[in-house]
Amino acid sequence: MQPGGRKTAAAALTVALSLAACGGAGGEHEQAPAGAVSDFVQDESQQAVMEHHRRVPTDDIWWTVTGDEMAWMHRHASELFPTVEVYRGGPVRELEYEPLDELAQASVVTPSGPMPFSTFIRSDHSTAMGVVVLHKGKIVFEDYPRMQEYEKPIYWSTAKMFTGAVIRLLEERGQVDVSKPIEHYVPRLADSVFAGTTVRNVLDMALGVDCYEEYEDRDSCYYRYSMAIGDGFRSEDAPDNPYDFMTTVRVERTAPQGEIFVYSGGTTFLLQWLVEEVTGFPFQDSITREFWQHIGAENDAEFIAYRYGIALAHGGFLAKTRDLARFGLLYTPSYTVVSDKQIISDAHIDLLLNGGRSHLLRNAGVPEDSPIKHNVYQWDRVDENGYIYKGGWGGQGLIVNPEKDVVAVFSSYFKDDFSEVPLDEALLGVMNEVFGDEASK
Repeated sequence: MQPGGRKTAAAALTVALSLAACGGAGGEHEQAPAGAVSDFVQDESQQAVMEHHRRVPTDDIWWTVTGDEMAWMHRHASELFPTVEVYRGGPVRELEYEPLDELAQASVVTPSGPMPFSTFIRSDHSTAMGVVVLHKGKIVFEDYPRMQEYEKPIYWSTAKMFTGAVIRLLEERGQVDVSKPIEHYVPRLADSVFAGTTVRNVLDMALGVDCYEEYEDRDSCYYRYSMAIGDGFRSEDAPDNPYDFMTTVRVERTAPQGEIFVYSGGTTFLLQWLVEEVTGFPFQDSITREFWQHIGAENDAEFIAYRYGIALAHGGFLAKTRDLARFGLLYTPSYTVVSDKQIISDAHIDLLLNGGRSHLLRNAGVPEDSPIKHNVYQWDRVDENGYIYKGGWGGQGLIVNPEKDVVAVFSSYFKDDFSEVPLDEALLGVMNEVFGDEASK
């Protein structure tokens, strides 16, 4: 860290960056400036909104659109579909600003050559909607190139990590033993293909069951699951609900459990169901009770709930960017900035950093020399530099590094030609450059 890299004047972060570099990607609404609170911006007419609704696919999975329409949907998912609430509580825990020029100026490689991170995210090479980075509990970078700071974008599969977080809390209280089979907590699964699979193997997506994510074959296990929960195109014979479907689906085991990582939102649903059985209430209420009411959030959050009020825990979380960053602080030594109590224990963090099973990803094709160490408890990856990462479809994510006391939250989307520089790769590269030699004290 270079001396003098920080600016102590919080006002510097509230000044709007030039909009000239935005390139128009992501729609023609007026972009929000960097900084704490922006004025409300009316960005389109009601007729324009109606046209967006008319363009939502009705004969295929709705969220497979790309380009400007994808950006609009990411910002407006809560008006397209029903949601269930995750409630905040208590006074807002304000976040201090300490802009870090070194991060804003860190270089990102693009097809046009290297450019500063702050320039990159507003360039045509990026589809960044919003980015917030915290270091030692303070916001060191914040910008919203293609959204407003008060909006609640969708974080897609980033949501999966909530199931692992809740189950670890239940585990620490003695309410869940992850070595037991899933049917011990969800008795209706006793005669299902999932019976006998330990909760730990469900947590790590190592079931060995043929229900991997499949978006073309409408007769596949995963596509039928997505129909059941409402996330996929629904045919006339679509399953009514995911509980009945996962109880009765007949597919084969393709590997012994605990041998290979196979990504599936259906696996996350099994964990959601476990939480509901153990606690006795809907999944979103656990997120309220365990986390959201304790972090001084600025706003309530939401889960998409297409059918019967069932939260889309595998990929439908909507929250203000800074609020998801507040949640991320629970995994760092700076948790006291947002909470009076330690919710994510030291043992929990040690499990994430050191308790994964590297062979799961290696058997799935991740090279031995990869910097990715393992996946664990629904987090996509933990790398050799201590970054714990959960991403989402189209380019959203939460990154935490407990040792360096760093949190980052970001959202973006795909261009029509998929030519954007991935935001997660750029952000991780910048964070490694800026915080590479630093550990929290």
